[in-house]
Amino acid sequence: MDVEAFRRAGYQAIDRICDYYTTLQERPVVAQVEPGYLLDALPASAPVHGEEFGAIADDFQKLILPGITHWQHPSFFAWYPTANTFEGLLGDLYSSSVANPTFSWIASPACTELEQVVMDWSAKLFGLGDHFLNKSGVGGGVIQTTASEGVIVVCVAARQRYMRAYPDANLKDLVIYTTTQTHSLGVKAGLVLGLEVRALEVAKEDEYAVRGETVRLALEEDIARGKRPFVFIATVGTTSSGAIDNLEEVGEVLKAHPSVWYHVDAAWAGVALACPEFQASLKLDAINQYADSFATNFHKWGLVNFDASALWVRDRRALTDALDVTPEFLRSKQHDAGLVVDYRNWHLGLGRRFRSLKVWFVLRSYGVEGFREHIRKGVALNEHFASLVRASPDFELVTTPVLALSVFRVKLPAGSEDASDVVTATNDFNRALATRLSTENGQILVTSTAINGIVCLRMAIGAQRIEKEHVERAWELIQASAREELQARSTK
Repeated sequence: MDVEAFRRAGYQAIDRICDYYTTLQERPVVAQVEPGYLLDALPASAPVHGEEFGAIADDFQKLILPGITHWQHPSFFAWYPTANTFEGLLGDLYSSSVANPTFSWIASPACTELEQVVMDWSAKLFGLGDHFLNKSGVGGGVIQTTASEGVIVVCVAARQRYMRAYPDANLKDLVIYTTTQTHSLGVKAGLVLGLEVRALEVAKEDEYAVRGETVRLALEEDIARGKRPFVFIATVGTTSSGAIDNLEEVGEVLKAHPSVWYHVDAAWAGVALACPEFQASLKLDAINQYADSFATNFHKWGLVNFDASALWVRDRRALTDALDVTPEFLRSKQHDAGLVVDYRNWHLGLGRRFRSLKVWFVLRSYGVEGFREHIRKGVALNEHFASLVRASPDFELVTTPVLALSVFRVKLPAGSEDASDVVTATNDFNRALATRLSTENGQILVTSTAINGIVCLRMAIGAQRIEKEHVERAWELIQASAREELQARSTK
C-alpha cells in the first residue's frame, strides 16, 4: 500500500467508523453469533498472495463487526465501562503513525516527556500529593497496560524492597494480602510470582470494606506462624459492589509494619477523584498520607481508549531498583547522567506503546471541567436508577450505590421460593435473570456477581453515550425479563 492508497483507505475507514457510531444504538449490545462462527468462516492458512485491501476492509464489516459485543453501546451496563472517545481514537491513530517502542528517553524523547507531563497533569486532576509527581524527582507516575499488570509491577517492587530489608527471608514465606472483595488481580499476581495470597474477610455491616483491626489481627497471626506479609492491596471501588476499604484504619495499622507496601487499587472509581465533592468519600487524604502506590484506569470511566492504566508511586527508586536491567546496548549518556526517565524500568516489558498521546488529546479536548461533567453525569444517572429500584416492591438494593454502580436483586414473591432454602431459591432466580438479560435478545447487557453468598445484578453506568432514556429503558427490560422468568418457572 502506497501513500495515496493509504489516504483512500483511511478516508473510507473514518467514514465507516463514523457510520458505526451513528448506528450504534440500533445494533444489539451482545454479539449474536455462536461459538466458532469466525473459525469456520476464515481459511485455515494465510493467503499465499496479497489481497486487495478493499476486500479486506469489507471483511471487517462482514465478518468481524457481527462478532463484536459493543462496549460503547448506550445499553451496555456490564462489568465496568470501557472508554472510547474520538479524541482517544485519534490519539491511537497518530501514535501508530510514529510507531516506536519508547523504552528509553533517547528512543523518542517526546514519548517519555509527554508521559511525564500527562501523569503529573492527571495527579493534579485527581488531587494526589506532590510526592506522587514526576516533577518531584522522588515519586512519579507511569502508564501501564492494565491495573492487573500494574499490581504485578507493584508486587515485584514490594518484594524487592522487603528482601533488601530482610535478606534472610525465604520467598516461600512471603504473603500478598487482599480481601475477599479485591479484584482477581491480587490472585493473578500471586500466581505469576509464585507467592501465597491471603484474602481477608469483609462483612456486610462494614459495607464489605476491610477494617484496620482485621488487618492487624492477620499480621499478628501470620508473623507468629513465620509468614512474611509484604504487600497489602486495598481497594477504592471494588468490582462486585464498589466497596471502599477503610484506608485510614489500615494505614494506621501499617505504620507499625513499614516493610509492608501499601497499594491502593482504584481501577474503576479513581477517576471520580477529579470531582472535589467525591474526594472525601474516596479517601483521598488517606491515599496521600499512607499509600506507597495508587492506580486508576483512564480506560474504564476516564474517557481514554483502552489501554491506559495510570500508576503512581511514592518512591520511584523502589520500582527501578527492582526492574532496572540496562545492558550496554540500552545505555545512553542521558540515562547514565541521571538526566532522564527511562520508563522501561517502571514496568515489566522492554518496549511500550506511546499511550500518553491519547491521554493528552483527551485531557486537552475535554479540559478539567469537561472531564468532571462526564463523571457527574454517570453518578446522576446511577442515582436515578437506584431511585427506580427503591420504588419497586419486587426489587431491592443489595449494597449502598457507589458513584455510578448499583447492585440489586429480585425479591421473590411470598410463596414462590423453596421454603427449605430461601437463599438458594433467590440466588438461582437472580442468576437465571442475569442469563436471560444477556442472552435473550441483545437489547441490554448487565452482569451478575456474588457478595458473601448473595447473587445479585450489577448496573454499571459510565459509557460516554448513555442518557437517562437508556437507563429507563434498561429498567423496563429488567422488570419485563423478571416477569418472564417468574412466568416460565410457574408453568414448569
